[in-house]
Amino acid sequence: MREQPPELSDLAERQQQIVTRAQLLGVGYDDMYLYRQTRRGLWQRVLPATYALVTGTLTDEQRRISAALYAGADAQLTGLAALIWYGFRHSPRTADVHLILPHHLRRRSAGHAVIARALELDPRARRTALYPVCSPARAVVDAARDLRRLRPVRATVAEAVQRGFTDLDALDAEIRRARRSRTALIRKAFAEITDGVRSAPETELRECLSSSGVLGGILWNPRLSAADGARLPTPDGYLADCAVALEVDSRDRRTGGADLPRRTVLRRGPSSTRGVKKGPFLTLAQQPGRRSIR
Repeated sequence: MREQPPELSDLAERQQQIVTRAQLLGVGYDDMYLYRQTRRGLWQRVLPATYALVTGTLTDEQRRISAALYAGADAQLTGLAALIWYGFRHSPRTADVHLILPHHLRRRSAGHAVIARALELDPRARRTALYPVCSPARAVVDAARDLRRLRPVRATVAEAVQRGFTDLDALDAEIRRARRSRTALIRKAFAEITDGVRSAPETELRECLSSSGVLGGILWNPRLSAADGARLPTPDGYLADCAVALEVDSRDRRTGGADLPRRTVLRRGPSSTRGVKKGPFLTLAQQPGRRSIR
């Protein structure tokens, strides 16, 4: 077996064993050798002119690197792939890697590399060692434009703001940049957030109760004070006529909701001692394709 040149070993180490045809030709290999290596199952061709010098399933990072190498140096990682890179927990999962390129370039999508041309790249993109990643605000908007259901868009926008990935001003700027091009869902989700909704499950609670003929006059996220003027925790909803607080907590199936009891107790305690009744406290169980209130 032909010994691997030292310069290729260093390059492959930096790029997690993902290399391009041009890089392989640059260290002295020819197309016939590349063909034989893949035919023998020693290497694998993962995208056009892009190879993995290992076999087996690629990691998420190897998929990102291979897509970026295929797309070229001007490409920026965006959409759901960027949200996964940032560590979003509630955005949909995908094996595709979405990238944007300057509009004048003609690279096509292939395999797991999904490429779109953009009139304007993200000036706030973050540079990593191997590829730039769009800012969280740009990635959220680009991801929402490719989604077809409101619920995951709500969850993504709420997480982006709640966990401090971005702020409302940055999201608003990106929505305005995208104009009316497939932005109806994120415009609705953004309007709900600016209206005081703090989470996607809270929005669903509002929708569930809006048609009730029994419950009326619900105050959402009100500022409550005790008789002595002491500030009370703000519940998600409040029935003033009977001093009942409504609390909706999202239980993440992936974490088991381990932090739910402590957070709920901290919010319930001060209010209950001041005369606000303890229930009902509702938990919306988040599960793909299913919604339930407990």
